Amino acid sequence: MQSHSQDRPLIVGITGASGLIYAVRTLKFLLEAGYTVDVVASKAAFMVWQAEHQMRMPVDPIQQEQFWRQQARVETGGKLRCHAWGNVGATIASGSFRTLGMIIIPCSMSTVGKLANGLSSDLLERAADVQLKEGRKLVLVPRETPFSLIHLRNLTTLAEAGARIVPAIPAWYHQPRSIEDLVDFVIARSLDQFEIDCVPLHRWSGSTEEL
Repeated sequence: MQSHSQDRPLIVGITGASGLIYAVRTLKFLLEAGYTVDVVASKAAFMVWQAEHQMRMPVDPIQQEQFWRQQARVETGGKLRCHAWGNVGATIASGSFRTLGMIIIPCSMSTVGKLANGLSSDLLERAADVQLKEGRKLVLVPRETPFSLIHLRNLTTLAEAGARIVPAIPAWYHQPRSIEDLVDFVIARSLDQFEIDCVPLHRWSGSTEEL
């Protein structure tokens, strides 16, 4: 396994959009591949986790690190640091703290709206704003349907500002056989934006049949 533990970290933001399995499996693949990951979950993410899994996510950053490792089933490997959503003095709040960029997975429309209008009310939003102002990669994985015109305009604003929008829309050409296969396709395409290839995926290799 190639180690990336000494490299610049990738920030993983987790919001209150439904589908937190996307976040769990993203952490799984990154940690298994030896990446350094800084995690910040929004306040709403705690409530959605409770609703989706009938269990509480710990607020304390140290306990949360162990929590995410248990959920991802990666006890060792990589480096994981968690930050409280209200700690706007954390390393990832500063542009002088160098990173690979940030992925927000899943990304709520509330977060999209705030980022599109330059609002930073917590650490997750501040860290995302920093990536934009520093010209670093910011990947948003919105999990919402249908999109309203307001959603589409906000996403367009962020795309124009340099963010990459990767909706949680799976494909079927890789012959998925489980929910995890569908989730992993979205994660693979999201991490492709950072040129990170750590998710096992049968990629499209072209068709030899003529129509």
